[in-house]
Amino acid sequence: MHRTIGILGGMSPESTAIYYEHITREYTARYGDYGYPEILIYSVNFQRYVEWQRQGRWGEAAKAMAEALQRLRLAGADFGIIATNTMHIVFEQVQAAVGMPLLSIVDATAQAIRNRGLRTIGLLGTVVTMRERFFRDGLSRHAIEVLVPQTDAQERINGIIYGELCRGQILPQSRAAVLDVIESLRKLGAEGVVLGCTEIPLLVRPEDCGLPLFNTTILHAELALEYAVQPPEHT
Repeated sequence: MHRTIGILGGMSPESTAIYYEHITREYTARYGDYGYPEILIYSVNFQRYVEWQRQGRWGEAAKAMAEALQRLRLAGADFGIIATNTMHIVFEQVQAAVGMPLLSIVDATAQAIRNRGLRTIGLLGTVVTMRERFFRDGLSRHAIEVLVPQTDAQERINGIIYGELCRGQILPQSRAAVLDVIESLRKLGAEGVVLGCTEIPLLVRPEDCGLPLFNTTILHAELALEYAVQPPEHT
């Protein structure tokens, strides 16, 4: 019997759909049947979170996230995932308030980087993810050095995420702009790049870039699948 997955989603809907699709299809690809874990999704009002981020009201965001995850737990979820990178800034606070395990997107990413034997990584994401310390510190705990773009490039990427990708818009000129940023990080010594926003992989694909790309959405979804199918005695 598999564990039931609780997904806190809606930040944005595009990435939430990818989590659901990847978990179910990857299960069938691995095991050859349709016995994938049951999945509960709580899709939040994204506008509230956008405003909380802009205003730095992280305590309110954490409280709302914990309440949503508790609803998933009461509905039958055995563990939860937060389907966005940015809101992992309050991951520990939310975990402490929720009565079930949460799996971290940062830990999933760090493990994938270590498995590739890389030590210096570029990080792309929202301004919060690139500017604040939570993601960089999480990778640093695994002895991974993190490089981030210059401030103007951070603002450009942030505008692409919220102004285009979260609305389902994929523009060639924006892909070119992000690839230019990746090239600048490569010149600084990046051996690979973390796509540290669950929407960026919609824009930048492995075939677009000469560096290894770490798609945090897929890595997180695969960690959730692996945890869901593990026998209880192995956890």
